[in-house]
Amino acid sequence: MGEVGGRAGQLRSSGLRHGWTTGACATAATKAAYRALLTGVFPDPVEITLPKGQRPAFALAAELMAEGPDGGRRATAGVVKDAGDDPDVTHGALVRSTVRAGEPGAGVVFRAGPGVGTVTKAGLPLPVGEPAINPVPRQMIRDAVAEVAAECGGSGDVVVEVSIDHGEELARSTWNPRLGILGGLSVLGTTGIVVPYSCSAWIDSIRRGVDVARAAGRTHVAGCTGSTSEKVAAAVHGLPEDALLDMGDFAGAVLKYLKRHPVPRLTVAGGFAKLSKLAAGHLDLHSARSQVDQGYLAGLARAGGADEELAAAVAAANTGLEAIQLCRAAGVPLGDLVAEAARATALGVLVGSPVAVDVICIDRAGTIVGRAQPLGP
Repeated sequence: MGEVGGRAGQLRSSGLRHGWTTGACATAATKAAYRALLTGVFPDPVEITLPKGQRPAFALAAELMAEGPDGGRRATAGVVKDAGDDPDVTHGALVRSTVRAGEPGAGVVFRAGPGVGTVTKAGLPLPVGEPAINPVPRQMIRDAVAEVAAECGGSGDVVVEVSIDHGEELARSTWNPRLGILGGLSVLGTTGIVVPYSCSAWIDSIRRGVDVARAAGRTHVAGCTGSTSEKVAAAVHGLPEDALLDMGDFAGAVLKYLKRHPVPRLTVAGGFAKLSKLAAGHLDLHSARSQVDQGYLAGLARAGGADEELAAAVAAANTGLEAIQLCRAAGVPLGDLVAEAARATALGVLVGSPVAVDVICIDRAGTIVGRAQPLGP
C-alpha cells in the first residue's frame, strides 16, 4: 500500500480528519525508544506499520535516556495523540513508552506506567492483573520491537512500560472504572486509525460491558441512553453498576451483541423521544441519523384511542415531549405504546436469542412515562 503521511489530516473521510489510536501512538513511541536503547539515537519521525499495511510516521514529543534503579539503561519516547476530528477524550494526550532490556527469552513484557489502567475484572480480552494494553496494540508493539531487533542486532527481549500523561484523570470520563480497569486509560485500537464519528470505541465499550456483566454472572443488564435513564433503570430493577450499559445512541450495538452473547434479561431505558425512534425501527438514535417521526407518533396515538383532533396535534407537535404531554393530558397512553413498539423492535433484532426485554421511557426529569414488560409470568 502507499505511504500515509505523518499528519492525521492527510487521511480524510467526508471532509473530516482521521486520527491515530492510542495503540498506534504507543507503538511509535516503543519503536523509537527501542531503537534509541540499541543505537543511542532517537529516530524522529518514526514510521510504523499498521495492521492493514499503512505506514504513517509520527513526530516525537519527548525523548529521554536514563539509568534505571537496577543500573540498566532505559529509553523513553513520547508521541502526542492526534485523534483527528473525532471527539476522543485522549486527543492531545502524550503517550509515552519506556523500554529496557528484559530477561533472555522472555520476549516483550508489558507494564502499565502512570495513566495506563490495570485489568481487575474477568470478561475482558486480557487476564486480570495485566496492563490494559489491548491485544492488537500488543501485537503491533511486538512487531515493531522485532523489526528494530532485526535491523539493529537486538534480542527483542524487552520490558515495555506504556504511560499516558493525565491518563488516570481522563479515564474517569470513560467506561474503564465500570469495566474494572483501574488506574488509567486503556491502550486501544484494531486498525491504528481513528475514523471520525465512527464511535467504534463507544461500541467496543458496550461489547466489553456485556462481557464483564456475563463474566460476573449477571442475568439482567440495562442498555441506557444516558445517566438519567441509568439511574431510573438501576432503581427500578436494583441493578449493580456493572450491569448498566451506557449505550448512548447505539441501541443496535447492544441488541446485536446480546443476540450473539445473550443475557437472560435486558432492560432498554431512555428518553421518550429517543425510544420513539427505536419504536419506529431505527437502531441508531443519533439526531444526525434518525429523527422523531411525529406522523408515526400520531398513528400510535390513534391506536391508543386519540381522536383526530388530538392525532393532528401530535402530528404537528414540535417535539416528542410535547406529543406525550398532549396525550397524557387526554388520557392516551402514548408512552406505553412507544415502549411496546420499541420492545417489538428490540425483539426483532434478538429473534432466536433467549433474551427477555422490558422497556422504560422517561421524560427529561427522569419520570417514567411509559413501560413495556416481557410477556408471560
